[in-house]
Amino acid sequence: MSTLPAQPSKPTARVLPPNLTQAAIVVGGFTALLYVLEVLDSVLPADLDQFGIVPREASGLDGILWSPLLHSGWGHLFANTLPLVVLAFLAMANGLAQWVAVTATIWAVSGLGVWLTADSGTVTVGASGLCFGWLLYLLVRGLFTRSFLHIALAVVLLGYWGTMLFGVLPGNPGISWQGHLFGALGGILAAWLVSMGNRSVAKSG
Repeated sequence: MSTLPAQPSKPTARVLPPNLTQAAIVVGGFTALLYVLEVLDSVLPADLDQFGIVPREASGLDGILWSPLLHSGWGHLFANTLPLVVLAFLAMANGLAQWVAVTATIWAVSGLGVWLTADSGTVTVGASGLCFGWLLYLLVRGLFTRSFLHIALAVVLLGYWGTMLFGVLPGNPGISWQGHLFGALGGILAAWLVSMGNRSVAKSG
């Protein structure tokens, strides 16, 4: 008998997180943080929303970090909650580490896009850029993986949240289409980067 060195396993095409409890805790904890911050914004004299993204001002760059954690009112937060919970959970299909990398990519691309292109004199807050990024990540992932499960999930998500994609177009006053657009682009970029990493693993095997 002879032995051969173990080969790296090919990434599995999953649609649900490998550790459901961990994913629920992470997504639930992140969502709870948004609600805690909105409570603080409601009861404290300080206006937390001022820490959002201020376009093309050096002082507004910090807002890239804080903007997705803040909302312009309870209605804004309520509107983001369901897509945030569902899409963040599904985007964790390949584990927490990859989800963090995907989310960081969307967070940075969306924030920088807003900082560069939003109207002067505005402050942008809200997690909808992340929601658009996770949605597009899930929608285009199947094109790279060629997985039937991924494509089937994309079809379901497109059927339920497809109209949300119109949010990348300008036209609604007070809504940051720039955050939506660049969040979506960040999701596509993240899906491409993940596919490149998976191909590298497959080739090394």
